[in-house]
Amino acid sequence: MTIAIIGAGAMGGAVARGLLAAGVSPESLRVSNPTAAKLRPFADAGCATFSDNRAAVSGADIVVVAVKPWILPDVLRQIATSTDTTHTMLAVIAASVTCAEIDAWIDSKYADGALVMPNTAMNVRRSMTFAVPLPKSKEIPAQITEIFEKLGTVKAIDEAHLPAAMALASCGIAYALRYIRAAVEGGVQMGIRAAEAQDIVAATIAGAAALLTEQSGAHAEAEIDKVTTPGGVTIRGLNAMEAAGFTHAVISGLLASTPK
Repeated sequence: MTIAIIGAGAMGGAVARGLLAAGVSPESLRVSNPTAAKLRPFADAGCATFSDNRAAVSGADIVVVAVKPWILPDVLRQIATSTDTTHTMLAVIAASVTCAEIDAWIDSKYADGALVMPNTAMNVRRSMTFAVPLPKSKEIPAQITEIFEKLGTVKAIDEAHLPAAMALASCGIAYALRYIRAAVEGGVQMGIRAAEAQDIVAATIAGAAALLTEQSGAHAEAEIDKVTTPGGVTIRGLNAMEAAGFTHAVISGLLASTPK
């Protein structure tokens, strides 16, 4: 199966790196980007690289498009006439576009495809990826699901809830990292070196997530209760955070990053 990735920036590059890390043969990957410097690491890894999107998609089984939203219409129109769309599947990674818009830009020429929204944890194969079938697809094509499952978790979702899901997972990567950065700064103020504090906080966050994902029926509040002994330091810290508006700030950030 040949996969053509259009765009080698933050998202397209993460797809390519994640697939290589998952053991996908570089000979089956094509990466296209107008900037030679962004292509060099993939060429060095053995992937075919292109500056011409039409050449990249010709004969590909799956095309993954990961470009900026403002150039997406032109790129899709360009490649829609450049490949055998009868057999080629299309995965589009883009924020703030609709499936109907994608279908119009490709002139309904791809028989199967999906609007896909991963996050940058694809780099380490831990992405939370959402997928919505394009209008001509009744469900997410299995081959597209298979590709993105190599990069983390894939969840099919209806298009109406995609913006909220993106706020939780795509923007959520930045929000989680902002908490980590704040905790590291607190650690430094308490006398722990920054690099050590980051290791401590990152391991703690990974452990907290595992409590929810690796225990059946686990709930965040129940896990919090296990470490908030009456009169203890944890409940004092939680109350201080809430007094500073912690929960309100998180919810406000999520709502602000969800298009109306």
